[in-house]
Amino acid sequence: MNDNRMKTEPNIPDPDGFYAAWIAAHESLTDVQSADFNARLVLLLANQCGDQAVLLACIAAAAASGDPTDGPNQNQNSMRATPP
Repeated sequence: MNDNRMKTEPNIPDPDGFYAAWIAAHESLTDVQSADFNARLVLLLANQCGDQAVLLACIAAAAASGDPTDGPNQNQNSMRATPP
């Protein structure tokens, strides 16, 4: 699915600050707690977007981005964060 409304260019005013806050939120969490936190965050952010077509396009894009163990050069054109 390709939805031209899906933003693929950086759209966060302070991406480093966001990433730092996201990483800091994981401090002292177990792996299970960290995964649960990420799931809650994804659902909250998806609700903020509110556009099912865009959300489904994002799911497809994330699935197509490959195995995160493939290395940092895999599909460089996609926005892909490395979870903590």
